[in-house]
Order: sequence, then structure tokens, then C-alpha cells
Amino acid sequence: MRLIRFFKAVGQEMKQVSWPGVKQTRHDTGTVVGISIMFAIFFAVVDWVVQFGLKFVS
Repeated sequence: MRLIRFFKAVGQEMKQVSWPGVKQTRHDTGTVVGISIMFAIFFAVVDWVVQFGLKFVS
């Protein structure tokens, strides 16, 4: 019985949630993709520099 009450409470809480709209979701998705690309480029450059340094040393 406690489990049923729990799920009813979850349902009531979910009705009160303020979900973002399509515009906000697209903006947030674009931000995440852009930052991910920037980090990928950064780590690729760092990897290249480390590889170059190791080849230079050996």
C-alpha cells in the first residue's frame, strides 16, 4: 500500500513541474552541443601537443 501512495504522490508532483518549452529545449541543446564541440577541440589540441612533445623528447 505504501508503494501505491508513493506513486500517487509522484504523479501529483509531476503535474506541478514546469517543463521547458520547445524554444528553451532547443537553446539548451545547442548550448550543450556547442560546449561539447569546444571541449573536443581543446582535448584534441592538448593530445596533439603531448604527442608532439613525447616524439620530440624520444
